[in-house]
Amino acid sequence: MPITASSAVPSVPVETNRATLLARIPDLAAEIAKGAARRDLERELPHEAFKLFKEAGLGTLRIPTALGGPGGSVLDYIEMVMTIGAADSNVAHALRSHFNFTEALLLNPNSSVDRTQLARVLGGKLFGGAHTEQGTKRPGEVTTRLTKSGESYRLNGRKWYATGTAFADFASFSAKDDEDQLVSVLLPVDRKGISILDDWDGMGQRLTASGGVLLEDVEVLPHEISRRGLNTLIGRHTSTLRQLHLAASMAGAVRGALAEGTEYVRRQARSAAHSAAETANADPFVQKILGEVAANSFAVDTLIRESARALDRTAAAFAGDDPQMLETALVESALTTARTQIVASQLALAAATNVFELGGGSATSRQLNLDRHWRNIRTVLNHNPLLHKARVVGDYYINGTTTHLEEGKVF
Repeated sequence: MPITASSAVPSVPVETNRATLLARIPDLAAEIAKGAARRDLERELPHEAFKLFKEAGLGTLRIPTALGGPGGSVLDYIEMVMTIGAADSNVAHALRSHFNFTEALLLNPNSSVDRTQLARVLGGKLFGGAHTEQGTKRPGEVTTRLTKSGESYRLNGRKWYATGTAFADFASFSAKDDEDQLVSVLLPVDRKGISILDDWDGMGQRLTASGGVLLEDVEVLPHEISRRGLNTLIGRHTSTLRQLHLAASMAGAVRGALAEGTEYVRRQARSAAHSAAETANADPFVQKILGEVAANSFAVDTLIRESARALDRTAAAFAGDDPQMLETALVESALTTARTQIVASQLALAAATNVFELGGGSATSRQLNLDRHWRNIRTVLNHNPLLHKARVVGDYYINGTTTHLEEGKVF
């Protein structure tokens, strides 16, 4: 059934001090963590979490000080995603479209349309979107149509993977125009004819509202239309950023598994019948397992931070006047993120599985809901074909091939 988006949440005054914003993240994460396991069990969308996120003003984090923002780095933003992901990886994941949007803005803030959107971001608005469709022969094919109607246009179609749009104020949708050219439209989510559907049925990330959006004769004004381009320089950078955001959400889930596994051992786990230890927290095998989970979490975080630093170097290269330096940075950040995902995926799944070695049958309690971390990690990883990603990296090392590293798509 259609759900109500959060555009009614009022804007808040922008906080432009980076340190102040970053200091708000731990308390925000602590609030989001409350009831996270229950929300997953009851399939309760985290609208309150997004209200708190907007009130904290963190949606402006990547906007540079020269444009009126706090000037947070990619590393700042990715650290925030991991921290929020430890509280609830659904919330972390559902912020991806917003930060993809703000990244494009900060790299190309000069058009009148983008200045308008920049003011909206600085006013606390959140951005979502949906471009993928179901039922097409290949991913990326678009059947949604934008047709001329008098002085305006009409948008009709059905989108899928609308992650975060239910919590946003504005959303972008791709379509084919009357010339069969691919365009993007940016609309307020409460525009008549837009229905956000709560029909995502994935086993994990159940609360990201990643299902469908029905577009029925939606009016689109000329200034709300732009041309899409994944293979532009900015498009390539944001494509890599989107992949790293997913990986950071996964890292948060690993942190969550570690924290809840530790608490489970301290609070209720019992030593095995044949254990020499009187309690689970004194059992050397329990200690070993938890140590391995902690090491995996540390390694995943470290890999993701390195990828964030590579993306910071790419963002800095956009400000220079050396095209070759920018090209090198774009390939390197795409390659670094790919390598990170290949290894981090294995570590993350192992950690979320080994949490169940910390106890007996009680570890599988539905009330604990520890399995949501594995389900969430597995679902995030299904967004990227890791086997193909490893092949692309191998081809680069053997033959210097950069084709898929340059195309701006999820490979």
